[in-house]
Amino acid sequence: MIVGGGTIAYYLAKQLLSYGIGVKIIEKDRSRCEWLSENLPKAIIINGDGTDQDILMEEGVETCESFVTLTGIDEENIFLSLFAQQCNQAAKVITKTNRISIDTIIDRLNLGSMIHPKNITAESIIRYARAMQNSLGSNVETLYYIVEGKAEALEFAIHNEPSVVGIPLAKLHTKDNVLIACIIRNGKSILPNGQTSIEEGDSVILVTTHKGFGDIKDILEK
Repeated sequence: MIVGGGTIAYYLAKQLLSYGIGVKIIEKDRSRCEWLSENLPKAIIINGDGTDQDILMEEGVETCESFVTLTGIDEENIFLSLFAQQCNQAAKVITKTNRISIDTIIDRLNLGSMIHPKNITAESIIRYARAMQNSLGSNVETLYYIVEGKAEALEFAIHNEPSVVGIPLAKLHTKDNVLIACIIRNGKSILPNGQTSIEEGDSVILVTTHKGFGDIKDILEK
């Protein structure tokens, strides 16, 4: 069940339907409901006020497997999620908020999974920028922000890097706050220890609080 029929709801529903998951969208704008019905023929579109508890009960908030709040008002999303959890403790609840500044308050509430579209968009732009860097010599394959953006998890492809290849990790002089978390070799994951070495063709996943690493050599103290 999705409350709010905006752009995010449309693309989310489209993806869920492609996986064979049943989707019900509650949207109060009639013209938007008509558009959603035309473009998502396999979804159930309800023209109604998703903040009305009676409508939510009638449409099955007590039995849905997942409940997603995607209205344009943070407060509505928060209260809807709290109501859904009271009615259906087994449901997976996902709450959208735009104002990151109220996270310290929200963290005290049990709102299930939180999504921040602005953060997601910014992260996608950064990944694209890093991908463009790859064509200019960077070997960052993947980048994720973790711990509320305070750290980065990066995947590096290893190509002709004599400064790190064949050297036990215990003997690499890495910067502080750099953790080599995993080495992928020939499709298999290796949890490294001090005697493990990085080899040509490996993918190396590391976690760091440093920002802007563009090459595996950046982890080394100069």
